Amino acid sequence: MDVKSVKLSARTIVGKKVALLRRKGIVPVHVYGTQAESISAQIEDQTLNRLLLEIGSNIPVSVEVEGQDGADICFVREVQRHPVKESILHVDFLRVDVSQTITAQVPVVFEGTAPGITQMGGVLLQNFQSLLVEALPMEIPAAFNIDISGLIDFEVTIQVSDVESPENVSILNDPDALVVRVTAPRIEIVEEEEIEDEEGLEGEEGEGEEGEGEEESEE
Repeated sequence: MDVKSVKLSARTIVGKKVALLRRKGIVPVHVYGTQAESISAQIEDQTLNRLLLEIGSNIPVSVEVEGQDGADICFVREVQRHPVKESILHVDFLRVDVSQTITAQVPVVFEGTAPGITQMGGVLLQNFQSLLVEALPMEIPAAFNIDISGLIDFEVTIQVSDVESPENVSILNDPDALVVRVTAPRIEIVEEEEIEDEEGLEGEEGEGEEGEGEEESEE
């Protein structure tokens, strides 16, 4: 498996002063995990944004920190964002031992077209955006690609047990849990009683108008 790599700069600024780094387009990061000492580092926000788009949180990345020997295999474990601007405030990289299994969320990606949607006007109901797996760090899949062309009506479903995974990857979700199906479209039905009530009201109004006319002619 080809592994992306990134080089981080050492960081000496900590605490509230990291706000000065963010104003300069630099994001503070933290590297921790295994038995090694945790490291405070930093990276340009543009470089970090490009990296996150490529690896998400389930693809390993080789992380090298300025002043440190060698590189570590890491996963992105936490991304803190500004509540309004959505800009990245802080990122945690978790070091892992490539010989030990870990758990990770793997995104679900649908492929194909469901006839239940195109031919019957149904709506796709997706219960999982990702599935939890256990595997060696270098064997975690980038995504689960699920073909939905078999969803021909509103009865066919795809469950966790139907999702194909590599031999050395275990899906930890309930095998009977629903992943996706096509549901019938919601149609607003007007009750017959309501229609009859409306017709009755119209009749009463008409009779009232006729009565008024008769009274006026008698005068």
